[in-house]
Amino acid sequence: MTFFNILDLCIIMLYFIGALFFLGGILGINQTLKKSALYATILGFLLHSADLVIKLQSNVVFTFSQTQFYFSFLAWSFLLIYLIIWWRMQLQFLALTAAPLALILFTSSLAVSTSDLSIPSQLSALWFSLHIIALFLSIALLAMAFGAGLFYLHKDKQLKNKAKPNKLRKGFPSLTSLDRVNHIAVSTGFPLFTVGMLSGFVWAKFTWGDFFSWDPKELISIVIWFIFAYLFHQRITTGWKGRKPARLAAWLFVLSIISLLVVNFYFPTHHSFRP
Repeated sequence: MTFFNILDLCIIMLYFIGALFFLGGILGINQTLKKSALYATILGFLLHSADLVIKLQSNVVFTFSQTQFYFSFLAWSFLLIYLIIWWRMQLQFLALTAAPLALILFTSSLAVSTSDLSIPSQLSALWFSLHIIALFLSIALLAMAFGAGLFYLHKDKQLKNKAKPNKLRKGFPSLTSLDRVNHIAVSTGFPLFTVGMLSGFVWAKFTWGDFFSWDPKELISIVIWFIFAYLFHQRITTGWKGRKPARLAAWLFVLSIISLLVVNFYFPTHHSFRP
């Protein structure tokens, strides 16, 4: 077993422990389990960060050309955004979204078949890097809005129906805090998504000779951008709050995952992950 195999196994175990312990801590209202879950997740994140850095330092071009890297980096991005929100708002509850998603994506990064992607060189590499980083961070923000939105809708429905709180709901943050997560995700995520889109078009010009080529990935990204723009406008300009932005942000995240997994694997596209 190689060093990277051992490191990957440690990361998977820590993410699994983090997800499992936090769920147990919520259901059992056990603060010790919740703290243990947070420590395991942070340690897993640090090892994951080291894993990415070592692989990039060993061979940047090769690493960027592998599908596995993008799954791993997206998993890392989910936890980065979660830890920032936890640090700013003390909303440890969102680990129920972040830890399982990071576990699934990181595990998938080890299982997915390798495909060689077109990697630009020199000046276009700057646009490529900006494109990937901005888009992945915006998707990670949407993931947090997705989790907060589902919890918001569930708690709001339970309150309206005057249902007796179960153990899980007792651990929910307030509706105001969950709506605040949505606001942060949308107000920060939309500009990042826009930067990612624009830099992607510049990168496409360097790589394939055209800013826009009616590629399926480009088309679905534009659809996502327009929906995101509408949500951003409604939240920032008209002060949209509550169920509608929670529901729309959740659907945006689902659409982003469909774009990443369905379009990239099953449609003819420049962004194909197929081997």
